[in-house]
Amino acid sequence: MAYAIQINTAAKMLISTACMLVLSMNASQAVQVYKSIGAHGEVKYSQHAPQNGKNVELLEFRSDGRQSNAGEMAGKTDANQGSTQSAEEQRVAQLEARIKEQEAQANAQRCQSLRNNLTNLNVGGRIYEMDANGNRQYLDGREIELKRERVQQAIDQYCGNATI
Repeated sequence: MAYAIQINTAAKMLISTACMLVLSMNASQAVQVYKSIGAHGEVKYSQHAPQNGKNVELLEFRSDGRQSNAGEMAGKTDANQGSTQSAEEQRVAQLEARIKEQEAQANAQRCQSLRNNLTNLNVGGRIYEMDANGNRQYLDGREIELKRERVQQAIDQYCGNATI
């Protein structure tokens, strides 16, 4: 007696996973599954050939869980090798892009901080720095001018020559 199972789209993935598990447990044999369309248009999968199914298709899965194709070359051991490498390359490219984006954001923050410092130096008035003890050390005109030049050089070097 053959049993046919009605399957919706969401359950197809579950069947594929189950087939892969069965295949991994029995690595020496290929598994054959019949896919057919039932009387009411439903997709059915069965291990036995259907009696009244339409568009019957025999699916054969290899011991490694991949679907067998009659036209595959006999010496080929990994049909997905190229796509696996490209998937790995894509993952690496995505990580590199994420790192570049984070570096660009950090650089933008540094540039904004440098521009803010230059703005403060250009405003005028009394400017100070904090020493190691937390005391204010006020800068004279010469020191302020040196700071302006250094900040402007850093902006030119790291921020694309943007000046304020």
